[in-house]
Amino acid sequence: MKQSSIILFVFFGLCFTATSKPNVIVIMTDDQGYPELSVHGNPVLQTPHLDLLHGQSVRLSDYHVSPMCTPTRGQLLTGIDAARNGAVNVSSGRALLRPEIPIIANYFGDAGYSTGAFGKWHLGSNYPFRPQDRGFKESVWYPSSSIPSVPAYWGNDYFDDVYIHNGKEQRYEGYCTDVFFKEAKRFMLESLNDNKPFLCYLATNTPHGPFIPKEEDRKVIEEVLKQPKFDHLGANIKKRLSLYLGMIRNIDWNMGKLMKFLDDNDLADDTILVFQTDNGSLLGPQYFNAGMRGRKTQIWEGGHRVPCFIRWPKGDLGQPRDIGGLTQVQDMLPTLLDLCEIKYNNEPKLDGISLKPFIKGTEKIPEDRILVINYSRMPGFSNYPSPFAQTQMRADQAAVLWKRWRLLEDRELYNLEYDPMQKKNIIEAHPDVVVKMRGHLYSWWDSVKHLANKPQRTIIGTEHENPTKLSATEWLDVFIDQQRQVLRGVQKSGYWLLEVARAGEYEIELRRWPKETGGMINGTLPNGEGEALPITQAMLYVSGHNHLDIGQKKSNQFEGLTKPVTEKDREITFTMKLKKGPCALHTWLKGQNNTILSAYYVYIKRKNHKL
Repeated sequence: MKQSSIILFVFFGLCFTATSKPNVIVIMTDDQGYPELSVHGNPVLQTPHLDLLHGQSVRLSDYHVSPMCTPTRGQLLTGIDAARNGAVNVSSGRALLRPEIPIIANYFGDAGYSTGAFGKWHLGSNYPFRPQDRGFKESVWYPSSSIPSVPAYWGNDYFDDVYIHNGKEQRYEGYCTDVFFKEAKRFMLESLNDNKPFLCYLATNTPHGPFIPKEEDRKVIEEVLKQPKFDHLGANIKKRLSLYLGMIRNIDWNMGKLMKFLDDNDLADDTILVFQTDNGSLLGPQYFNAGMRGRKTQIWEGGHRVPCFIRWPKGDLGQPRDIGGLTQVQDMLPTLLDLCEIKYNNEPKLDGISLKPFIKGTEKIPEDRILVINYSRMPGFSNYPSPFAQTQMRADQAAVLWKRWRLLEDRELYNLEYDPMQKKNIIEAHPDVVVKMRGHLYSWWDSVKHLANKPQRTIIGTEHENPTKLSATEWLDVFIDQQRQVLRGVQKSGYWLLEVARAGEYEIELRRWPKETGGMINGTLPNGEGEALPITQAMLYVSGHNHLDIGQKKSNQFEGLTKPVTEKDREITFTMKLKKGPCALHTWLKGQNNTILSAYYVYIKRKNHKL
């Protein structure tokens, strides 16, 4: 079945026609670097379907992202630098995409496209940051860094997991990556039946840890690694590679199925298919790194240079080929808008540029282009929030890219043409180059510093989300994002920045375990997993609200509230009157042996609320 060539639009009484637009599929894998493709020389992994796509595509051969995934995702979807769009880190309350910024789904949805997001989101778990709040009409997703992250459904293990379908939790049968590809294809068929072009954003969770491949994929890699040429690799790295590369083998299989699906449904010719990864390789330096130095989270080349393939058979892109010149992830949105002839008023101004003239071969990427890569660092050692946390972005943490020059953290300079492994710091030998690159860096910083460290607020008490489930992942400047941290009972404390949408009476329910587990605050999970903690008190403080818990007496000098915790308590609930506006929500669970931590989960419900 083919889509009709004419679409009719009616807008404010005006009727006009337009030729049909191409479909768009953007696929981004998680922690698969440039080296993890056989076409790039990987000695262990075979990726025949991705290699085929490589051979059919225009390839951006000097394409750069952030070394961490959330900043890359925000830049991809907005076309705006992470320092401006708010998503600068992977957790710690700094992975929230500013809600006033339009994203790819808004642009394409307004142009008549069906919009769908599938897989990893990692740009906010609550309103107004979720896919359905950002223009995606269909979504099957999980919220944070990995499927078993703190905000996700407890106990997800990659098989038969619970994901969020258009705002509702739903269990899906099958392996995670298979499910996301399957649901994406369902969405495409529904769009086809509705005679609408589609925008499909498919972000896999694999091969991000925990490393859980399908057994058949693990076995294939394990057998390859038994060959004598891999005897130099130790048993531990071989085991990890069998898991990590096994997950990528499954991605490749799913890519083959997707390309066949497009062929079978007469969609391939007029579908723009983009494949890229979100950051550098996780294990590359331990076995094969395609001639680069660095890995995920690092600002050497191996941390941020990734593959990017663009295929559009009917798009007049010319012969499949490599396109050199510096390009970056925030170029993708303006490029797709340009290729699809979707007009926008450049408000807000996009930081990326359209690559259409370069892809079409009519121009060359400007040789003098300079890129800046920066993101906030993880507060790994911190047990409590700090206004001077590592999560604060700074200019001198950036990588500056110009031609083959790389200025790193304003203290190291490398020339990849002569030193691709970035071994020799030549900053003292080239002062003219440093002056040019440093000047660009600080000019850029002056343009973003007023926004770079401004945190975003979750909005509570709206018809869009009531109750709201908060998790420790959004504690500002404190890292708690993995369910294994909750299992261990890591003693860290943090607070949530909130915006109360409507004044009223609210129930604020403090928990150590999420509701679906049935776990007691000071006990283990019902199945015996986890560390029991001797918690005897629950405390609550909402900044700017000198209101007592309804029916309770004042408990201390700063108008905080305290209740006892018994062995039978799954939750402790406070009922408070909150006024409209911004606030910070602080919680503590305290007890014997100097036990103190904040509630990992808080459920907030505005009472007398009618949906």
